[in-house]
Amino acid sequence: MAYMHVPWLFILIQFLLLLVTSGAKVPAIIVFGDSSVDAGNNNQISTVARSNFEPYGRDFSGGQPTGRFSNGRIPSDFISQAFGLKPTVPAYLDPKYSIKDFAVGVTFASAGTGYDNATSDVLSVIPLWKELEYYKDYQKNLTTYLGEAKANETLREALYLLSMGTNDFLENYYTLPDRRSQFTVDEYQNFLIGIAKSFITSLYGLGARKISLGGLPPMGCMPLERTTNLFNGDACTESYNIVALSFNDKLKNLTVDLNKELAGIKVVLSNPYYVLLQMIQKPSSYGFEVASVACCATGMFEMGYACDQMNPFTCTDASKYVFWDSFHPTEKTNQIIADHMVKTALYRFM
Repeated sequence: MAYMHVPWLFILIQFLLLLVTSGAKVPAIIVFGDSSVDAGNNNQISTVARSNFEPYGRDFSGGQPTGRFSNGRIPSDFISQAFGLKPTVPAYLDPKYSIKDFAVGVTFASAGTGYDNATSDVLSVIPLWKELEYYKDYQKNLTTYLGEAKANETLREALYLLSMGTNDFLENYYTLPDRRSQFTVDEYQNFLIGIAKSFITSLYGLGARKISLGGLPPMGCMPLERTTNLFNGDACTESYNIVALSFNDKLKNLTVDLNKELAGIKVVLSNPYYVLLQMIQKPSSYGFEVASVACCATGMFEMGYACDQMNPFTCTDASKYVFWDSFHPTEKTNQIIADHMVKTALYRFM
C-alpha cells in the first residue's frame, strides 16, 4: 500500500511550491522623485509645474489628465504592473485615493524637484526632504491600516524607486547662477551624490531594504535642449550628455558603497541612458518616426501650460514620437524604458 502515499506526496510538494511562488516578493512600489514619476502630487500644491489638463493624459485610461507628464502612463506605473501589482501608482496627495490604495503603491514625487533643495525652489514644488516627511506619515497610516507586523513587512519588502536629478542640472545649475558660483559641475555632482546617500541612509533607517536608484537620461537630447542648441542646428547638447554619463557613474559607485556599508540592503542602479539614446538615434528600430521634436504643440519648447488642448500643432498619434512634450517621453517610450529597467536591474527583486 506504500504506493498510495506517492500521489499525496506529489500533491503536497506541488502545493508547497504554489505557496512559495504565488506570493509577490514585492508587495508595494514606493516612489520618490520628479516629473518622471509624479502621478499628480503637484495638482495639490501652488505651482505652475502641472499637467492636469488636456492633452496630457489623452491616452491614459479614461482619457483623463491626472498630473502625469505624458500622454499616458509613466515608468513607475509599468514597473508596478511588471511586479504583478496595480497598473498605476497613485499620487499620495491625490484625494481620490486612500491608504487602501497606497498599501500596494504610492508616489511622493513632485514634478520640478531634485536632490538639491534649491532646485525645488525654482518652481515652488515639493523638496526631497518633504517627500520623506510624507513617507513617514504614510508609514503611520499604513501601520494603522495593516497592523504593525504586516506594515513592517510591507515596508521591508517593498521596492523603493528613486528618479530625479535632471532638474538639478537643467533647471538649476545650468540656468541659475548661484550653484555655478559655488561649485564646478563635478563638485556639484558630488554634492548631489552626498544628498542621495543621506536620503537612502534615512530610508534604510526607516526600514527600506530594496532600492532602485534611477540614473539620468541623455538630457542633452531632450527636444528643449536641441531647440536651444543654436550653434549646432538641432543636434544634442553633448556637454549635457557627458555630465549625465559622469553622474550615472557616480550613482553606480554609490550603489556599491551603500551595499557594503548598510547590512541587508540591496541597492541597484536603473539606468535609462542608453536605451533612450538608442530610441533617439534609431527611432525606427523601436517603431517610432520622430525623435528630434515632441508630439505636443510645435514639439520644440512647449511643456506644461504651453502644451494645451488649443494648440493646433499637436500630433494625432503619440506612439510615433519618442517625446510627448519638450521634456518628457511618450507613454510608449516610458513602457520601453520601464521594461528595460526591469530586465537589466529590477529583476533582482522578483
